[in-house]
Amino acid sequence: MKNDLRKTEKTGFRTWLLVWGLGLAGQICWNMENQWFNTFVYAKIGKDPSIITGMLICSAAATTFATFFFGTWADRTGKRRTFIAWGYILWGVFTIAFGLTQFISKELYLLMAVSVVLADTVMSFFGSMGNDAGFNTWTNDIMTDRNRGQIGAALATQPVLGTILGTVVGGMIVGENDNYMLLFIVMGVFVIVFGFLSMVSLNKKDDVAPSVRGSFWQQFISVFNFKKFFALKELVWVNVGVAIFFIGFNVYFAYIGNYLIYYLGYTADMMGIIEAVPLVLAMLTAIPIGMLINRNKHPFIAVASIVINIIGLLILFPVKAENVDATQIFNPILWLGIFVVGVGYVGILQTTKVWTKQLYPADAKGQFEGIWILFFVLIPMIGGSLIGQAVVKTGGETFVNAESGLTEYVPNGNVFLVGAAVILLSLIPFLLAAKHHRQRVKVAEKKQ
Repeated sequence: MKNDLRKTEKTGFRTWLLVWGLGLAGQICWNMENQWFNTFVYAKIGKDPSIITGMLICSAAATTFATFFFGTWADRTGKRRTFIAWGYILWGVFTIAFGLTQFISKELYLLMAVSVVLADTVMSFFGSMGNDAGFNTWTNDIMTDRNRGQIGAALATQPVLGTILGTVVGGMIVGENDNYMLLFIVMGVFVIVFGFLSMVSLNKKDDVAPSVRGSFWQQFISVFNFKKFFALKELVWVNVGVAIFFIGFNVYFAYIGNYLIYYLGYTADMMGIIEAVPLVLAMLTAIPIGMLINRNKHPFIAVASIVINIIGLLILFPVKAENVDATQIFNPILWLGIFVVGVGYVGILQTTKVWTKQLYPADAKGQFEGIWILFFVLIPMIGGSLIGQAVVKTGGETFVNAESGLTEYVPNGNVFLVGAAVILLSLIPFLLAAKHHRQRVKVAEKKQ
């Protein structure tokens, strides 16, 4: 009854405050992991893409397992607020702990590399508890036909805002002196504060009726009943499209910070501005995209976003270090490329987040957030990181560190070209999903 009543209620100020507050705090922390953790490795440990690959694969595995595990637990108890609050608090604590790896002696290079991978894995585990299994499932609970476009816009623009704020503020904190420990303390405390705020702001109305089906592990394993999943053909094709798109995305995004700093020669604070300004402009497209989503134009948005994203990557590909003045922050080609890439990214993320949520079974929303993470995080991070590592090691810039004697690898524009080629393949599953989408919309319209 609680869920049925919620479908007819207006989305109030408190709800929107939580959607934006918790969502943005989470995305800033994810941005820090996806962007500053990678530059941290290059600055404090070594310029080796193998470490970044290890971080991406292990953190993706931890994120996926945590989403399934805590998603099942949240469905069985119905207490979304508990997982949000404690997940965010522990997320912040282990974000701070991650920075402590830089104090391990550099003579113990292997220990440093292993420690940073383990620290990232633990942080991702609790981040997924709070954000993926908790917050994302809660936003699914409150989504209605009246607010799905607005919630979709919020969920899509938050990663962009998180990137903007995370890169600008992060760049200012890190500065020219590579002050990463201060960055991790500030960001960790920020997320912890929102964890405690959620304890106060969320209440019993934000919980749902428990969904208990057998023992915990029987219910946990039930989501891996792929016969049930593959019966939802539209959802399958959208998820496959998401996986392919974000494999291509992870080929270049994991290295874009190191590309700007160590290949083009910008400082960390300049890098933040170079990414932030074009992305602010790209984020404005979320408004018309939200209107199209409310009109059930999901396939059109997805295909258009893919094409736009590829165009942006092809604009960035020819940018070379010798043609860039790193003392001047404005480079029209670089800024244009990031803007166009950002437009495509906002479009694909905004529409697929709403599109998939509409297709989840009502009694397994938490678990199906795990399915989303499988295709959105695990597969793309493993595939994208392995491809990206191969591109950087074979097609990037190679140096030998005079002090350590270690070979160093710096990414160049080739990561954008390969990323674009992979993303092009995602058109196929989205076009197949469009067929099922049209059929479903026609059936729904006849019932009205």
